[in-house]
Amino acid sequence: MPVSTPHSSSFSSFLTSKALTFPQFRTFCVKKPNPNADLSASNDVSTVSGPIHSSQAIDAGSSMRKPISLWPGMYHSPVTNALWEARSSIFEKSSDKTQDSQTELVAKTPSMSRTSIAYKFSSDYILREQYKNPWGEMRMGKLLEDLDALAGTISYKHCRNDDGATRPILLVTASVDRMVLKKPIHVDFDLKISGAVTWVGRSSMEIQLEVTQSTPDSLDPLDSVALVANFTFVARDSKTGKSAPLNQVLPETEHEKLLWREAEERNKMRKQKNAAQKKDVGDRDEDRLNALLAEGRVFCDMPALADRDSILIRDTSHENSLMCQPQQRNIHGRIFGGFLMRKASELAFSNAYAFAGAAPCFIEVDHVDFFKPVDVGNFLRFKSCVLYTELENPMKPLINVEVVAHVTRPELRCSEVSNKFYFTFTVRPEAMKEELRIRNVVPATEEEARRVLERMDAERSQ
Repeated sequence: MPVSTPHSSSFSSFLTSKALTFPQFRTFCVKKPNPNADLSASNDVSTVSGPIHSSQAIDAGSSMRKPISLWPGMYHSPVTNALWEARSSIFEKSSDKTQDSQTELVAKTPSMSRTSIAYKFSSDYILREQYKNPWGEMRMGKLLEDLDALAGTISYKHCRNDDGATRPILLVTASVDRMVLKKPIHVDFDLKISGAVTWVGRSSMEIQLEVTQSTPDSLDPLDSVALVANFTFVARDSKTGKSAPLNQVLPETEHEKLLWREAEERNKMRKQKNAAQKKDVGDRDEDRLNALLAEGRVFCDMPALADRDSILIRDTSHENSLMCQPQQRNIHGRIFGGFLMRKASELAFSNAYAFAGAAPCFIEVDHVDFFKPVDVGNFLRFKSCVLYTELENPMKPLINVEVVAHVTRPELRCSEVSNKFYFTFTVRPEAMKEELRIRNVVPATEEEARRVLERMDAERSQ
């Protein structure tokens, strides 16, 4: 699938022109011996015999390592640390010979890219503390960040040929499909993320990741899947910047063939959606638009008569900003997608917390597209608001939060949207039993009303 629009480079984007030998490839999936062996045991085996399974996982806990000069920046989560160490075993031993960008393509099976990360929370106190939020629960933003890093590792492995050579291409996170939490993720039980390439087009590929966690109430392996994520990466030629062809994927098992068909269908739907957007489906149902705006007009024109159980979208706004530092760069000098997802997730959580008056629970993050690259030195602004609430179930209200990331260049008087994120949260049942009141959110302008309708329609279509 050729991609003509620029995308934000992910931390997990790779550019290499090294010649690699097959024995070096094997070291990619195996962690180095951990000097702090008492903190984390090695050779962990997945508890799930699913389609995405690695018999030997990279240990997330053995991540307090001496920095390696090949690592970009100094910003690393425990998992990105572990992955960079695995990658460095290839880079450090690779030949200085460069490979022709026209190296012959090969077909590879999903098993050849399959990789796992093991979080031994039950025995590794240091690791557990890095993923715990103030309520003793999982920091979902950090998990989203790790998913992006692992997806990049898998995409790189798929691009390596059987002779150990890797063509000099740039792999970029193009989009992330909607992620729905199937069950709560606990920070006190061991966790595993496993993934593989499931589908390849001409210059794009899809990587499916599974987050699994076995707890006392989920003895059945099928009940241990907590989250499924689909990442789409695109390949660019490192010299021309144009789309580059990829190794094809050959599914072997019936389940792998099913995953390929599902991914093919998602790719077709994405193309149809993009085509529909280009035709400008702006003729919204005027009745729906006016119904949404009715209460907002009361707020603006007759505030004393406005519904006390409602609030304007603009009054739920929160934002923060940051300078993109060199320590947050990837191997190409850009800010990686996982970092952006984590910052957006944490702002959305804070917004939902301030809006509800109780700690929110993550439910899902909708499809994410990476529109513009984010470079070191950019002034990045995140703007969030509660777009709308769903209050049909009094014990499980839904809070839909929008976060828009802007790449701002003051010296050029320029500000462009890099990403739009949509998160859904709820509130714990015990908080609702204490007569907590979640307010209805209403738009005050036609532009806000159209954004709400667009999100509602997107939710219904899924």
